[in-house]
Amino acid sequence: MKKKDVKILLVDDEPDILEIVGYNLSLEGYQISTASNGLEAVTKAKKEKPHLVILDVMMPEMDGIEACEQIRKVPDLSDTIITFLTARGEDYSQMAGFDAGADDYITKPIKPKVLVSKVKALLRRLKDSNEEVADDIVKVGDIVINRVEYKIIQNGTEIILPRKEFELLSLLASRPGKVFKREEILDKVWGNEVIVGGRTIDVHIRKLREKIGDDHFKTIKGVGYKFVL
Repeated sequence: MKKKDVKILLVDDEPDILEIVGYNLSLEGYQISTASNGLEAVTKAKKEKPHLVILDVMMPEMDGIEACEQIRKVPDLSDTIITFLTARGEDYSQMAGFDAGADDYITKPIKPKVLVSKVKALLRRLKDSNEEVADDIVKVGDIVINRVEYKIIQNGTEIILPRKEFELLSLLASRPGKVFKREEILDKVWGNEVIVGGRTIDVHIRKLREKIGDDHFKTIKGVGYKFVL
């Protein structure tokens, strides 16, 4: 996908942030639109169907966490990447963001060039419309993974997962029994240019255990995780 075709929605109640971030991303050739609160963000996301949404957390009308949850409920936005850009760096805020369905979490302040690099890394997750995808549908034990529709079916029941939970499950389930090191997981699921907190993988594994079943995921202390049939 060409940069000129990529749509990014910036959401922040600080005009200076919208101007600075929007300007630097516009220089890269992306289509930029903005919103000043969560309610406006949800409305614009439904209308414009952006490829990436960059959300502040603390905002009037509707905060970023709730806005993320609302966006994740829209079927047409299932492939949209969502990242938080906020000054709040506490663990509980990050966990709340991931629980709401966010793909990443970027903490202010951040240099424009670094932010652009992170955005590029996130957008690499988008599949080119002409790219062939091997093994679109994979069956592993009692789980069917549909990589085209980002859908999981377990024992006949459809399970909707946020993008990063889906990609983490897809990675682990691609080689049942193989121990994936934490560094490998971060590289393949989040990209080596995206810096995420040390607890990011643990939070996503916890959510997968709640939704898919604890027995499928085994922790290898000090190393990483593996998928068990």
